[in-house]
This record gives sequence, structure tokens and C-alpha cells, in this order.
Amino acid sequence: MEAGIVQSIYDLKEYLTGVFAERQREITVHDTAFVAAKRARAFEWFSKAGFPHAALERWRGTDLSRVLSHEYQASPAPPSAELDIDSIFKCDVPHFETLLVTQLNGWYADRQNLIRVFPNGMIIGSLAAAFIKYPKLIEAHYGKYADDSSESLTALNTAMSQDGIFIYVPDNVTVEQNVQMVNITDFKQNLFLNTRNLVILGENSHLRLVQCDDSINHDITFINTVSEVKVGRNSTLDHYKLQNKDDHTTLINSMYFHQDEGSSVSTNGISLNGGLIRNLSHITMSGPHSSADVYGLYLMDRYQHIDNQVLINHAAPDCESRELFKGVLDDHASGVFNGHIKVHRDAQRTNAFQTNKNILLTDKASIDTKPFLEIYADDVKCSHGATIGQLDAEALFYIRSRGISEANAKILLMYAFVADVINKISIPELRQRMDDMVKKRLRGELSQCEQCVLNCSTHEHEKVEFKIDLSKI
Repeated sequence: MEAGIVQSIYDLKEYLTGVFAERQREITVHDTAFVAAKRARAFEWFSKAGFPHAALERWRGTDLSRVLSHEYQASPAPPSAELDIDSIFKCDVPHFETLLVTQLNGWYADRQNLIRVFPNGMIIGSLAAAFIKYPKLIEAHYGKYADDSSESLTALNTAMSQDGIFIYVPDNVTVEQNVQMVNITDFKQNLFLNTRNLVILGENSHLRLVQCDDSINHDITFINTVSEVKVGRNSTLDHYKLQNKDDHTTLINSMYFHQDEGSSVSTNGISLNGGLIRNLSHITMSGPHSSADVYGLYLMDRYQHIDNQVLINHAAPDCESRELFKGVLDDHASGVFNGHIKVHRDAQRTNAFQTNKNILLTDKASIDTKPFLEIYADDVKCSHGATIGQLDAEALFYIRSRGISEANAKILLMYAFVADVINKISIPELRQRMDDMVKKRLRGELSQCEQCVLNCSTHEHEKVEFKIDLSKI
């Protein structure tokens, strides 16, 4: 079959098999024997399982058959060594200082500096380069936390990813700067992209990490991203995943967090646009006295689809997790929330709380929500809850009786509904920018960003205010 010509899911699998076989025949500097063996085993898993389909329990509400039937190119060439990333991407949130780390079409963008070692010992660079330069770190962590056997797209990523971002924070290091990872796509054909990230925090270390996805053009793109994050003993990770893609993009984002004793993770995923988005958050608390805060916000309209899958494994005693996901769906938009908390037999004195709340603005919008507790310990405090509803008619009437139009009253109620997720953002400058973007989205003024997921470089940096006289309420 001619490379890149895809007429069905079967053709796509056959095409990817050919691409994988061609890569295996090549002698490259990107793989060690350890990584090559990982790839071979992962592709064997994928070959047996195939692409996920709606008959699988975890994929019951998300059908990939349409987006997998396009023609795709899965082997983009690495960018030129002379690439000036600033010429195609600029993110300039006011007063938001970040250490920007970019990848372009699945490749680490700075080809002249593939590995950077900072004075505090932190390492940031190309994951493919780290395979060769830091084999002991790779063998200790790569592919250890992502589950190839249960998620076929994770297995496909392990087999097919060409490059990605590698971050290592040594013991006892607090990274003062916010680190921003940006995945850019700029390709003249429909792109099937597998990107892989590995983040390792040593003991007593601290990191604030922001992940963004950006498209320069708006061709059909299937992005399959897997990120493995190891959080060492007594370490803290503050993580954000920001998504504002066009309707032609399918984004599969799989995050695997592994926490040691006394560690703390806060992760917040905000999805404002995207054709089809599936976010998987898989958190394992392997050491006692660790905690995880998992937040999510999604605003979908037209025929957009969002699928949030959260699995929290309480594998050690005296741990705590909190989940809060809120969504607003308009037009024919659809959504899925599947929250699974598993408390293992030895995980006594676990506290785990889970909440999912949704507002449907039309009778065509839909959400399938399934909070789920699986508990094998007897000394626990666990709860879960889910709601699906419309805007409160009495509150709407009350606001309108104060002289506010129906449209503005609805916006005000929707903003009040989602604001507590935005307020979980601990970085003030980022919180203000996301607050502004959510207000624009609720007013219908924000589609996909033209340059940056943070809506920065082509727009005036003005604080967005609702034109509502709140003094009348």
C-alpha cells in the first residue's frame, strides 16, 4: 500500500505497521537496546488490540472511527537546525515568566541544543537525545508508569514516538521559573502524531509545569500524546494542561503520574475548544502521606466532543485525593466523564472525594458521567457525586429582574458555575489569563487561538470584564 493513503481504520493500522517496520530496519542514534525492546513489545500489544472502539468499556462514549478514516502522514521530518522557533511561535502573557520548551511536529524544536543542563542540575531537552545521554535515568523510568497493556494508544505511542521533551529535576531543587511545554503542529498534510514526554522529580524538589498545544495551520491532525511523570519523596508538582484547538484536531492526551511517599500533585486541565479531545489522568500514590488534587474544566459547543478519564490508585495508607470537574456543553456538543477511584487493601485511612457537575444549554447536548469507587480497605472516607442540569431558572429570573438582559444573565451564571475551577490555578498571571479566556469563550468571542493556546500574541492584553452592572443585583 502506498504510504500515507488511508481509506479505513484497517488501512491506517496497515500503514502504521509499515512505518514501524521501516523504522526498525533503520540504524538510528535515537534508540538504545532498552528503548528498541520497549518499542517492539509495545507494537506487539497494539497489533493485538488494534485501535480502541466503542465496544470497550473505557471507550463506550467516544467513537474514533470517523477521525481514523482520514489520510495521514505519520513520519514528519525533524525541523531544520536553523529553525527560529520565535518566528512561528510567541507566547507573551503579561508578567508571566516561563522557561519555554517547544516541540514541532513531534520533534524537539531546538536542534542545536538538544540537551540543556542548568546550574541547579536541572536537565531539559530532547527525549530522543536523553535515550543516549542518560540511559540509567531512562531505564529507571521510561515506560514504567504508562500502561501499554490496557491502553492501545499508549502502546502505539511507545512504539511510534520519534521524540519529545525530557525534564529532570534533581533532589532538593526548587525550580523558580514556570516551565512551559508547547507542542506545535505545522504540516502541509494531515498529520498522525505521537509525542512522548518524561518528567522526573527527585526527592524534596518542586516544579510548576504548564502544557500547551498549538497549531500553526488547521489541517486535520490526530495527536496522541503520552506523558510520564515521576514525583519523588516529599516533592511537589503544580501542573496545568491547556487546550484550545480547532475543530479539525483530535487530541488524545494521556498523563501518568507516579507519586512517592509524602509527595503532592495538583493537576488542572482546561479545555476550551477542540474537535475531539480525550484526557486520561492516571495517578498512582505508591507511598504513604501523598496527595493529589485533580481539576478539570471543559466548555464545548457545535459538534465538539470531550472525554475525561480519571483513574486514581490509592496504593498506600494515609493518602488523600480530591477531584472536581465541571463542564458546560452547548449546541450538539457531547461529553464523557469517567472517574474511577481504587483504594487497595493496604491503603487504610484513605480520604478520596470526587465531584463532576455539568450544565447542558440545549436539549441536543449530552454528557455521560460515571463516578466510580472501588474500595478494598475498611478504614476510609470516600465520596462521589455527579450532576447534570440546566441553568437555574429562579436565579436567571432574579438576575433579569435587576435589569440585566437574558444573554448577560446566562453568561453571569455560567461564569459563576465554572469560576471555582479557574480559581484553583495557583499562578496569578496564568489564572488571570485563563479567567479572561473563559469569559471570552462564554461570550462566544473565542474560537481557536490564532497563535497560542494562551491567546496572547495576536490579541491586546486587556482584562476582560463582563458589561454587566453588578450594582443592580
